[in-house]
Amino acid sequence: MSGNLFIISAPSGAGKTSLVQALLNINPQIDLSVSYTTRDPRPGEHNGKDYHFVSREIFLAMAKRGEFLESAEVYGNLYGTSQTWISHENNRGRDILLEIDWQGAAQIRRIFPESISIFILPPSKQALEDRLKRRGKDNDAVIAKRMAAVREDVAHIAEFDYVIINDNLNEALRELNAVVLSTKLRRERQLSRHQDLINQLQNPE
Repeated sequence: MSGNLFIISAPSGAGKTSLVQALLNINPQIDLSVSYTTRDPRPGEHNGKDYHFVSREIFLAMAKRGEFLESAEVYGNLYGTSQTWISHENNRGRDILLEIDWQGAAQIRRIFPESISIFILPPSKQALEDRLKRRGKDNDAVIAKRMAAVREDVAHIAEFDYVIINDNLNEALRELNAVVLSTKLRRERQLSRHQDLINQLQNPE
């Protein structure tokens, strides 16, 4: 049986990356898809771990060859998900988590309609702005640009299956992991996974 595909999206600064990392730490059954991007690495980011950092020319060449499952331009930078890696891991039965924006999420849902999508919200607009300033990775102009994009991001919230408010990281993590665990217990997956047990219990002998 193929693995589950989880999509997580959020406005910039909502705490999505911290939440995803916390989930990966407590759930070894999920693999994070590492996206390709043309933006420069931020302090502390590593190539191949946080993103595959490539030039715009290389990215466009990869896109032309059809190597991306989805791609989008966000804040002037290009982002894309490797189709080869996703297909390989999915066929191995591994659960895959995609940390992408709403544009990429829409593309993934068209290809994998059975994917599970989750939207992360901050507890308030002020909290979002405070987090962007506190992380110290962007100047005021970039922060203003990110805040201006929030309205469009949130306008697509109805396209997602689940919504989690990231006010307290531990509580948001508990809710996110509950979504992951409940997906594994869906009837069709359990029937496939435990067919031998079901047959044994139905055997009149």
